[in-house]
Amino acid sequence: MKVHVEIECTPEEARSFMGLPDISKANSVYSDNMAEAMRGVTSPDQLQDLARTMAPMGQMGLKLFQNFVEGSMGGRAPGKPTDPSGSDKA
Repeated sequence: MKVHVEIECTPEEARSFMGLPDISKANSVYSDNMAEAMRGVTSPDQLQDLARTMAPMGQMGLKLFQNFVEGSMGGRAPGKPTDPSGSDKA
């Protein structure tokens, strides 16, 4: 048996309901710092240097993050639809 429940609420209400912290202040500080860092970037080389300082592991770090995200998806390949019957048998 499947039961579907729809709840109409704002993101703030959903976050509060699920007990998640409000990180809007941290997000605004991060956004301000990113905007400040990007102000001096006028060429692709400068952008590449900025990206290198922000992600020192480069491609390896991105691959690790991608593997983490894929692992948290339960091993499903990105874009693979799930079987609506609930059985994901191939």
